[in-house]
Amino acid sequence: MNQIPASRSWLRRLILLLGFGFLYLPMLLLIIYSFNSSRLVTVWAGWSTRWYRELFEDPMIIQAVLLSLTIAFFAASTAVVLGTLAGFVLTRMGRFRGEHGFAFMITAPLVMPEVITGLSLLLLFVAMGDWLGWPSQRGSTTIWIAHVTFCSAYVAVVVSSRLRELDSAVEEAAMDLGARPLKVFLVITLPIIAPAIVAGWLLAFTLSLDDLVIASFVSGPNASTLPMVVFSSVRLGVSPKINALATIIIVVVSLVTLVGWWLMVRAEQRRLQEAALARDD
Repeated sequence: MNQIPASRSWLRRLILLLGFGFLYLPMLLLIIYSFNSSRLVTVWAGWSTRWYRELFEDPMIIQAVLLSLTIAFFAASTAVVLGTLAGFVLTRMGRFRGEHGFAFMITAPLVMPEVITGLSLLLLFVAMGDWLGWPSQRGSTTIWIAHVTFCSAYVAVVVSSRLRELDSAVEEAAMDLGARPLKVFLVITLPIIAPAIVAGWLLAFTLSLDDLVIASFVSGPNASTLPMVVFSSVRLGVSPKINALATIIIVVVSLVTLVGWWLMVRAEQRRLQEAALARDD
């Protein structure tokens, strides 16, 4: 076997180290400075958990967190339903009139600038308020509708790509044996595409939780999501409470990712063991 020269191996390690440092060193500094006792972010004055206590005592941030989590949950759940239906139509309904227009409308939010999407939705809600009397004021409901609009596109792309990989002969064989289309979808198709649906839900939840631009257009005076509150705080000067909040988010996301990775590894090991037992039999 050809051995990698020592100089090339050293260069690869250096590039890898620089890449990880570029990605994670700012996060590490943020976590460290979240324990800074000084109000000035750039001045280190010793270790303290003062800002974590003040963070949980701040009703505006707590309300923004709860609102963002609620909107993200319902937006992701609705987007999964609509996106799965859209992906199923694109891959399983065959050719139909308006197919290209439908596919364009599904994928348009993926490439549309967020400013354009937010402005167009704002004009839509204003026009609906003038003509229909609803919404009388913009708030959490309009943010939820706006997030469903672009999150559904991401879910549709993820689910449709998985459906294209699925062999349709399995579904056809089930229908030949007398199963109705709904039963085929629930018993065969849905369990196979379940990982894609979960991935789409997580992606939609993350996008909704992270959105700032579109929510700024369609929100009202009494509905401020977490990114809006953080952005407003940063514009007035970085508050140590924001560092504490960012640290908590980083820790939670890391733990969820670690648990998900551990479950995937266990599932893969179980699959390999079952395959080995099947070969031995």
